[in-house]
Order: sequence, then structure tokens, then C-alpha cells
Amino acid sequence: MWQLYQFPLCPFSRKVRLQLSEKGVPYELWRENPWEARDDFLALNPAGRTPVVHESERGITLCDSRAICEYFEETIDKNALINGTAVTRAEIRRLTALFDENLFGDVTAPLLHERMKKRLVYRQSPDSRVLREAMKLAHEHLYYIDHLIDHRQWLAGPTISLADLAAAAQLSVADYLGGLDWAGHEQAASWYAVIKSRPSFRPLLAERMEVIQPPSHYADVNA
Repeated sequence: MWQLYQFPLCPFSRKVRLQLSEKGVPYELWRENPWEARDDFLALNPAGRTPVVHESERGITLCDSRAICEYFEETIDKNALINGTAVTRAEIRRLTALFDENLFGDVTAPLLHERMKKRLVYRQSPDSRVLREAMKLAHEHLYYIDHLIDHRQWLAGPTISLADLAAAAQLSVADYLGGLDWAGHEQAASWYAVIKSRPSFRPLLAERMEVIQPPSHYADVNA
């Protein structure tokens, strides 16, 4: 069975978990705190980042969420998440990269640093200026999701895709950390409510980080 080395609030780990669940791939969760830089984990991924998936019987180790997702898309036929025409597949990959890079860099990463890592690792208080800027940029990303949903059933086209999972993974972490204001984003909120209602998402909504608790609406599929 696959072993998934992940950190609960790592959005890239969440993206892989969602994909594996959507495709019906069984796996075991292994908690990994990347900042601890354990030798055994660095042997699996010298970059020291989650997620990593490992299958000991076949001697397979995969690192980097995009590489992992591409591997399972190529090897598991069930519930394709990079699908459609060549143009649609290119759009899925474009949006996945946009959410993995821009949404993470603008919103998720600063929230994780200020509200999680500073508290758990450095024992410091968050910088309110950084938090305000991240929440301001979050609105811009939500406006773009509003725009996409105005023109499509799902973010990249007529069916759910890896782009939806990538965006939802980032937003779920930001939402857990209280960094999202959904007011004025009815389209994005409706899309996210549908994603939250999927069986693949339920384990994420049920998990809690030690010390850090999410806002009351976090696990409410109707919120």
C-alpha cells in the first residue's frame, strides 16, 4: 500500500490526498513535520518537503505534488482529473500551476508562516501587516474563481478536475487559518461548498491541528 508522508496543513499534501481519494487509491497517512528535517524523511526527499508517497514493496518513491498527481493520472484510469481535449488538459494544468504557485505564494504560505509556524515552531506572535496583505490578496483570487464559475461548471471546464482540487486544497488551509472572507464571493463560495460536500473532502474537514483550531464555519458544508 502507498504511504503518504504529509503535514495536515500542507495544501500540496491535501491536493494529493484529494486526488487519491477521488481515484479510489488506498493509502496510509504518515505525519511529517517538515521543519524537523528528519534524516529518514530527507532520505526519501532531499528537498525536505511534503508530500512524499512511498511504496516499499515496489521500491517507488515520488516527490513533488505535481509529479505525484501526474503519476497517478497516468497509472490509474478511474476518474480522470486531467481530461478532455488537449486544450482542456492544458487549461487544467495552467490553473493547477496558478493555484499551486500564485495562490500559495500570495495567501496560503504567509498565513501558514504567521498563524501556524510562528506559533508552533518559533513561539512568536503573527505580523498583522502580513496577515492583512494576505487576506487582501485572497479576495483577488476569489474574484478570479468567481469569474471562472460564471463561465464554467467547474474551474477548468464541464467536469471536476485537478484544478478544482488544487484550488480547494489551498483555500481549505487558508480557511482553516481564518484567512478568508467569503462575503461578496457567492460563486466561489457555492463552488467550494460543493467541493466540501464530496466524500474525498470529509477527512480533511474532520482533522484538527494541535493548539490551532479553525473558525466555526470551517467544516460546515453549507457555509
